[in-house]
Amino acid sequence: MTVSRLSFKDMCARFEVTPRTLRYYEYIELLQPEREGRSRFYGPREVARMTLILRGRRFGFQLEDIRQWLLIYEKDGTEAQMRAWVGMADRQLGELAEQKAQLEEAMAELQALRDETAGSLPS
Repeated sequence: MTVSRLSFKDMCARFEVTPRTLRYYEYIELLQPEREGRSRFYGPREVARMTLILRGRRFGFQLEDIRQWLLIYEKDGTEAQMRAWVGMADRQLGELAEQKAQLEEAMAELQALRDETAGSLPS
């Protein structure tokens, strides 16, 4: 049996996020839970969106880019969203490749300095 709605606390636990994070995602309109009094409930749509948000964050996308991408689905449908995703992924892959190159350069420099320093120590 699947749960059709998650409480605020359950949503935080399921996605391992802090209440502050979840409230912020609501504030910037990434999520729109159902409200009953002061309680918030998250249905399948919000659970799916949260999955996409966290995946996007793991890949290094900015929250505003994720928000815009999610809006494309609502306005223009799945195909437009997938096309936008391909473009976003291409740009992010380029940025990650640049970051990787910079990290590899820094690591090589650090290794050389470490080896030089270790080599100058008396045995």
